[in-house]
Amino acid sequence: MGNGVSRPNMRQLVVGVEEGVRLLDGTTRTYINFDNASSTPFLRPVLDGINEFAPMYASVGRGSGYKSHVSTEAFEAARATIGQFVGASRDTHTVILGKNTTEALNKLVHCLRLSDDDVILTSLMEHHSNELPWRRAATVHHIGLREDGSLDVAHLEELLATFGSRVRLVSITGASNVTGFVNPICDIAEIVHAAGALFAVDAAQLAPHRAIDVGTPEDPCRIDFLAYTGHKMYAPLGIGALVALKDAVQATEPDLVGGGTVDFVTSDDVVWSELPAREEAGTPNVVGAIGWARAIEALTEIGMAHVASHEAELTEALLGAIRERPEIEVFGDPDPARAGDRLGVVTFRIAGVSHRLAAAILGYEGGIGVRTGLFCAHPYVQELLGMTHKASHELATRLEGGERPSIPGLIRASFGIYNTREEVDMLIAMLDRIRCGEYEGDYLCDPSTGAFNPSGVDWWESSSEAWSYRSCT
Repeated sequence: MGNGVSRPNMRQLVVGVEEGVRLLDGTTRTYINFDNASSTPFLRPVLDGINEFAPMYASVGRGSGYKSHVSTEAFEAARATIGQFVGASRDTHTVILGKNTTEALNKLVHCLRLSDDDVILTSLMEHHSNELPWRRAATVHHIGLREDGSLDVAHLEELLATFGSRVRLVSITGASNVTGFVNPICDIAEIVHAAGALFAVDAAQLAPHRAIDVGTPEDPCRIDFLAYTGHKMYAPLGIGALVALKDAVQATEPDLVGGGTVDFVTSDDVVWSELPAREEAGTPNVVGAIGWARAIEALTEIGMAHVASHEAELTEALLGAIRERPEIEVFGDPDPARAGDRLGVVTFRIAGVSHRLAAAILGYEGGIGVRTGLFCAHPYVQELLGMTHKASHELATRLEGGERPSIPGLIRASFGIYNTREEVDMLIAMLDRIRCGEYEGDYLCDPSTGAFNPSGVDWWESSSEAWSYRSCT
């Protein structure tokens, strides 16, 4: 149950959970946010921490004033908290702070100084952030999937045997943002290290929901590089980290150069700073780091085991209800009995109903926010949907030619620590209305965006008090 934070108090920790939104029928309803896998709302301790620090804010680093010293100490303390949350040691690890997980993984690509002959193994379930950066620097091969969409670890072993010493690194997601599958990180790490390769984990989805330990340099289960971010764990936007073994990050020129990255500059030479300063160009996001550290402290007090069990209860309830509704198809493991083995991410489609239309109805008529589309994991969703390679490339060609064809996609509901069983029941009730055609609006599709909006609703765009739904591919 954690260290003193009980379930009835969970919603009290979160900013904005009781905010009302206007619905299509003109009534107001408390907003239900089931899009936590994208970004979570702030925790109150985060805002409290930022407000407490704000009067003492000053530029960090070399300032001689009192506030500068306080800000520098607060920033470095936040860095330590961000590293300790995933088991990093100051002696063996470096914590490079940046904007988000995407930037962290791009920075890792740069630090490794890869060549075209190097092989990087990722999987077909990756978020684009753990796919596209590697394509620019090395030869990428994909670990396949099993029939249910989970990672095929046996195929990883085959690829390691095939490419041998050419494999520099294996980089996989800790948990899927589409299906909620949690990958067997320790098992994979042992396999990768036994083959002589390095191991990286995109922990953007895993870190907010499960305890993580990157391990020691001698640990066969170690994670050599881990990227994660604050905006998915109840902290401000614009802060993320690359946690890396110091010995595994090559001493190279930083990818971004300028202030903060150097010890000394002459008219024709430069002495670069040590890590992490060398890779943190410009003025850092001090406030974001402090807010993230406060979020980590709050989650630690709640207890990651409690976070997991609470979200598993909600997942079990939703999967159980969907099982009784054959018109709704779940992608990933649909068994409610195994809800505790996955994240609280449930992705589905409703037979005969566009994913974008369903999401629009949920927003306009239920006050429920979900995510719809391909979830920045296009190859994975295409695999889940059974799209052929030919069909995917034909669609890409049409998009490149300026057409706006209907892009396939799914609906995703993702849970946070503050969501309730009552909110799940309201989602199920709305899904029943959608699958039975009992919604109120006359929805029209905007061909330029693919989004659905009810016709004749002027107040939605014009009212400063209204909110609007925007679907994306």
